[in-house]
Amino acid sequence: MTEIVITDVNKMPNLRVFYEKTGRAKYISHLDINRCMQRALRRAEIPVWYTEGFNPHPYTTFALPLSLGFESLCETMDMRITRVMSCSEVAQKLNAVLPEGLVVKKVALQKNKPEKIRQANYTVRMDFVDADAEAALQKLSEFDQRESILVMKRTKKGMKETDIRPDVSLHRPQAEGNFLRMELSCTAGIEKNINPTLYLEAFSQSTGLETQSVHILRTAVLMEDGRPFE
Repeated sequence: MTEIVITDVNKMPNLRVFYEKTGRAKYISHLDINRCMQRALRRAEIPVWYTEGFNPHPYTTFALPLSLGFESLCETMDMRITRVMSCSEVAQKLNAVLPEGLVVKKVALQKNKPEKIRQANYTVRMDFVDADAEAALQKLSEFDQRESILVMKRTKKGMKETDIRPDVSLHRPQAEGNFLRMELSCTAGIEKNINPTLYLEAFSQSTGLETQSVHILRTAVLMEDGRPFE
């Protein structure tokens, strides 16, 4: 059991909570996830450090907010505590009060700053209304060979046409029945964050294939050297 020892109240440890967000929890927005986690911390009686000022609130931050409707195996929340607790105890207490679909996998001392994030990996399943998956796979292969993939992306200055070709990589596409499975690696982080739906929507629009549903699961968040964000 890893113990967190506080020797200086002015140097409280930064903890990183690693959790999964799956099932019905994918419909919880990022704002509501923040509120949900803060309620869970109170119910679990975790001694969280509060910010100072006119409106004190529990210090919690999320490195790479997940889009509504996505599932994830690698979400993180940073926080500080004000007394000695083991990482395993924090995880156990949180899991006892979190709603279905939110599961803490581990709690550890924060190692890397969010500024180090450079990539996020996803697995995708596209179900088609009326299409042959093998034919769709061929079209996907042709689409991915394009030198540029132009999409309309929201920026600080409004909507802007952007080429996401350098920022998205396709891996291991395969056809199964009437749907496609694939893996996508996308540029991610504070400076630039590419949503995989930009690539998927561009593919659907260019081919005319109508999707019945799209399931997206984030599987990894990586740093510049390829190591997992921890």
